[in-house]
Amino acid sequence: MASTSAKPNVPRLVIAIMGLTELGGPPSYSVRLTGFEALSDETACHGAGNHYMSDVAFLLGLIGEGIQASRTPAMHEQEARAQHMRAIYRLIDMHKLGLGVESLPELLVSAERMDFNGLNITHPCKQAVVPLLHELSPEARALNAVNTVLLRDGRRTGHNTDWLGFADSFRRFMPDASRGRVVQLGAGGAGSAVAYAAMTLGVQQLTIIDIDAARAAAVTEGLRMRFGDRRIVANGDLADAVAKADGLINTTPMGMASHPGLPLPAALLRPELWVAEIVYFPLQTALLEQARAIGCRTLDGTGMAVFQAAAAFRLFTGREPDADRMLRHFRNMG
Repeated sequence: MASTSAKPNVPRLVIAIMGLTELGGPPSYSVRLTGFEALSDETACHGAGNHYMSDVAFLLGLIGEGIQASRTPAMHEQEARAQHMRAIYRLIDMHKLGLGVESLPELLVSAERMDFNGLNITHPCKQAVVPLLHELSPEARALNAVNTVLLRDGRRTGHNTDWLGFADSFRRFMPDASRGRVVQLGAGGAGSAVAYAAMTLGVQQLTIIDIDAARAAAVTEGLRMRFGDRRIVANGDLADAVAKADGLINTTPMGMASHPGLPLPAALLRPELWVAEIVYFPLQTALLEQARAIGCRTLDGTGMAVFQAAAAFRLFTGREPDADRMLRHFRNMG
């Protein structure tokens, strides 16, 4: 597990672009961070009659690549305001910073030094961050993927709320969809979480297909230990699997604004197939556009984005989020 004893020289440029300081100048703003301990303060505001902010504040961030269109910061900041708290949520976009996954150790140390309360982790870091953490929740350990990191008392604890986000979204928006045979494209960090969610939803047979056959096999093996050997298949023939499937889930980056395109040939789609995406920027991916054009029932990435964020908010703040309010706010963002 991780060690925080090393003190790498974190580039000042990283700190500057994270929005906390300006090169050669004073902090761009200051915020009183009272952390989790402040949640027990009886002076915190609750109830409909209180319209002032409490002194409870959180500094949060999202580490990933090509995340400028993310709605996660706004969701967390708005929900905090609705609960009379303050949250500052920063994007740490490795693409914008000119950094790669190898920068993760420095970014984590930088966040700790600046008293971040927590971080969300997205593509391509959900699996790479695991060995850099001190503790893992049972779900994160089972999935070998983390999308939420709590920073507290010098320790980093990894959680996975992606699986819960997808499961809650599917239950709410596609409750009667057939769960017989399902094909999932992608076996990365998000893919392992969605595959776990699919099995908890009662999918009878899940075929996981990834361009990295070993990665698909590893995710499949982990799920078989929990759900049984016969229900999960790795790789195989894509066309044959989709032809026999009731549903298709795309967990690859294909369709994101930074990765445009289709994750499979459009000719493999058919009207009887339901199609689910986890991408939400853009909400209308090329896959969903093609699927809707031929009459497929579809599920976009809205629900997963909102419900995983709600679960992360609960971990970051110790407060119960209003998921319906967060969903309304997400949709109002256009």
